[in-house]
Amino acid sequence: MPCFCKQIILWFFYLCVYINNGFAGKMKIVEEPNTFGLNNPFLAQGPRLQPKVNPSPVSGPEHLHRLAGRCFSYTESTYKYEFCPFHNVTQHEQSFRWNAYSGILGIWQEWEMENNTFTGMWMRNGDSCGTKNRETKVNLVCSANNKLAQVSEPSTCVYSLIFETPLVCHSHSLLVYPTLSEKLQREWDEAEQARYEDLITKQGYNKLLRDIFEDAGLLKSQKVKIRLPEDAAETETPKSLQQCTEDLQKQTKEIERLRVLLTQHNISFDLMQKLPSTASLTIQDQHLRGDDGLV
Repeated sequence: MPCFCKQIILWFFYLCVYINNGFAGKMKIVEEPNTFGLNNPFLAQGPRLQPKVNPSPVSGPEHLHRLAGRCFSYTESTYKYEFCPFHNVTQHEQSFRWNAYSGILGIWQEWEMENNTFTGMWMRNGDSCGTKNRETKVNLVCSANNKLAQVSEPSTCVYSLIFETPLVCHSHSLLVYPTLSEKLQREWDEAEQARYEDLITKQGYNKLLRDIFEDAGLLKSQKVKIRLPEDAAETETPKSLQQCTEDLQKQTKEIERLRVLLTQHNISFDLMQKLPSTASLTIQDQHLRGDDGLV
């Protein structure tokens, strides 16, 4: 009997230890989940990625416009890529590390074209990568379904995507000329004719094409807009007859003052009248727009 009691007591002791350890283990499990890392599902939802620029307007072949507003994903190793045509390309590291990467690899900017054919979509101005920004070229390949099929990084921070779609399977589906307006088509025809007749150089021809593609919204414009004085004058409130008369009187007095000043310095006023004024300059003998390679 005494042995049996000792066994019961010993068994009861082990049971108490096991229960205490079990509760202690459970308390460790009920810890707050790690909220570090942009890919952590416990992190509060919100705008995590901050684009540097806005996407360019939708452009190019009209049948591809139906892809706008859609996104396509591709997972490779621990990274998930997301391509949203005419919007952006993003990369998300599928990890619970506190510094898991999630960023923008490029924002829709312009088309790449060669020999009257769209050869790719350029996503630029992505997140910083050293001294430059990340950018991505998207190549469109014929396939039975819309699918982001492959992602690579040919050079540092420059990515290459292959997007498969049935929308580019027709032999004419990626031609540039049909996407242009009649006006721009005529301009392209004129440039082709001028190049054929050796009136412009190849460099001048390429500049003409770039101007045409910029006007069509296929390329990001590199033109610098300058506000001319006459443009500013047009925005002013029209003057009344009395105001115009007062301005004329002021200008007449100013002209007389300048005449006296010229006479004091022995400068002929008639000689000054013969010099061309900036107001009388006209744009004559203007060659084809954007071309500085006339032969």
